[in-house]
Amino acid sequence: MCPRRPSARSAVSQWLFSGHRGDRQRPKNCLGCDNSQDVDNAGKTIAYTDQHGRIKLFKVTAREFASSSIWENPWLPRDSQPVARTQNAAEDLLLANGSETTNLTSAETLATETIDLIKLKRQVFRRGRKEQRVQELLQMDKKDELEMRNAATNRSRNFDNKVRGSYNIWRQEFRFTNTDSTLRLMKDQIIMAKLYATIALSQKEPDMYALLMKCIKQSQTAIGDALIDSELDSSALERAKAMGHVLSSARDVLYSSSEVTRKLRVMVQSTELNIDAVKKQNSFLVQHAAKTVPMPLHCLHMQLTTDYYFRDGVTMERFHVAALKEEENKIKLEDRSLYHYAIFSDNVLAASVVVRSAVTNANEPEKHVFHIVTARLNFAAMKMWFITHPPQLATVHVENIDNFKWLNSSYCSVLRQLESARLKEYYFKAHDPSSLSDGNENLKYRNPKYLSMLNHLRFYMPEIHPKLDKILFLDDDIVVQKDLTPLWDIDLNGMVNGAVETCKESFHRFDTYLNFSHPKISENFDPHACGWAFGMNMFDLKEWRKRNITGIYHYWQDLNEDRKLWKLGTLPPGLITFYNLTYPLNRTWHVLGLGYDPAVDIAEIENAAVVHYNGNYKPWLDLAISKYKPYWSKYVDLDNSHVQHCYATKQ
Repeated sequence: MCPRRPSARSAVSQWLFSGHRGDRQRPKNCLGCDNSQDVDNAGKTIAYTDQHGRIKLFKVTAREFASSSIWENPWLPRDSQPVARTQNAAEDLLLANGSETTNLTSAETLATETIDLIKLKRQVFRRGRKEQRVQELLQMDKKDELEMRNAATNRSRNFDNKVRGSYNIWRQEFRFTNTDSTLRLMKDQIIMAKLYATIALSQKEPDMYALLMKCIKQSQTAIGDALIDSELDSSALERAKAMGHVLSSARDVLYSSSEVTRKLRVMVQSTELNIDAVKKQNSFLVQHAAKTVPMPLHCLHMQLTTDYYFRDGVTMERFHVAALKEEENKIKLEDRSLYHYAIFSDNVLAASVVVRSAVTNANEPEKHVFHIVTARLNFAAMKMWFITHPPQLATVHVENIDNFKWLNSSYCSVLRQLESARLKEYYFKAHDPSSLSDGNENLKYRNPKYLSMLNHLRFYMPEIHPKLDKILFLDDDIVVQKDLTPLWDIDLNGMVNGAVETCKESFHRFDTYLNFSHPKISENFDPHACGWAFGMNMFDLKEWRKRNITGIYHYWQDLNEDRKLWKLGTLPPGLITFYNLTYPLNRTWHVLGLGYDPAVDIAEIENAAVVHYNGNYKPWLDLAISKYKPYWSKYVDLDNSHVQHCYATKQ
């Protein structure tokens, strides 16, 4: 007999069957024996030994075994047992009659009781349901079949496989599971060893302290610069084992729950302070790298400046041709029927990319005029670049900011502030409460560009271009990818500034940039008003003059001399100056974030008319986000000998 009881008992080592207690003769109720006694009513006393060797007895009837046991004749060979035959017979009878309650012969009754009839009924039900489904599918017409197929296809297309993919056994993390388990163990051991070492030192256990410090040094040497287990030194596992033994000994000698808790708390606090210090240092270094001129770019400026002042025969010829062309194009600089751009930059390479990308993607480049204003220090280099690399058909006019006689401290509020001792102290004095050494969170406002008047020229468009009615302002960290001429056809509905809005949910609204605790701000502006982007702006200069926008700008700049209304920068005063005077452009005109956000949608970038590298990671820096750099670098003139020389020197 092969018992399979649902109610678990102790492990059975021996089964004894008898008609009465103690009878060890041949069983009377087994299949294949000459026995007329009714199987259903046969009472059995079953004896077995438990795991402790004690003999246990209990009574059971054959009916109780019918659904969970198969009776065998111990005197017949195992392969001649009629289990399979009787089970098939019972199933056939059940299918033929539909119930187990039909009149069966004694042999058939015994056969049906040797299997689980409930399980058999389930099997019959499933088989019937499957056959019914097959018949339904065979009778389905073509139209219904096509609808069902299309529905299945749509479900598969809309299926989100992200979760499923994360459990894919073919992914790398499933091939190399726990690739840093040993490394993490060793680092944890070092932490605990340092903890016990401090306790040993305080409890005057010099030997234990020396042993722990020795193990710490050895483990740190074995770890080195490893990031995963495969990079560990070959002795790392042995070091981990040795450290484990030492820690076990230290625990036996030094462990005190209160002392260990106190030391761990101190270590956590110390680590948090270190993390904060590293974050501040990282922020400062990123800002420092962002405002530093790279060596190749500085080299390019020096080469161009040298060519400008020390002209050979070829350069002189180019100057002559450029002078003639400039005289011919002078009338274009004030022609209102053309497309005019304003670029304020001291970066030759960046300005060249803006012009080249705009001209390359323009449908009628001969109608595009670029007005570039730069500082005196970079004027020669900027002028020389566009003399030797004039864009085909388009017009480029380079000006020196020092030639604007109207730009003086008596007229310009921000220029007066930039020259003040207070602002210089804010930037350069280490003892200032908001200086760099203090770790102020507004480090980004300490970029030298905020001390440059080039950054504020965007508020003086009518003074720079008195004869123009419309002009498109472009930052030097943008790339043009489409023809921009449709921008001049957009009706700004009486607004002065056409720009792309940047607010998303609660981000980039006025309260992000302005101090609404100040009554002057809270009384005049809505904190939930949507911000917009400087970098690509269409200015209606006729409306500008009509509404005296420059005067509004001066008014608020005078109020903010103590920087209580906003920090430094041009966006906050721009939001104030053009408040309720900005027309929102379609977002596809201007996509931002390529200078700080690695998660900008690539499809948005590809579809944008202008992409903007706003942020610290400019495309001409080593900090640049690598996947965005090709959009900028493909417009760099790599055939230029100075570019090749300067960037080859870097290599």
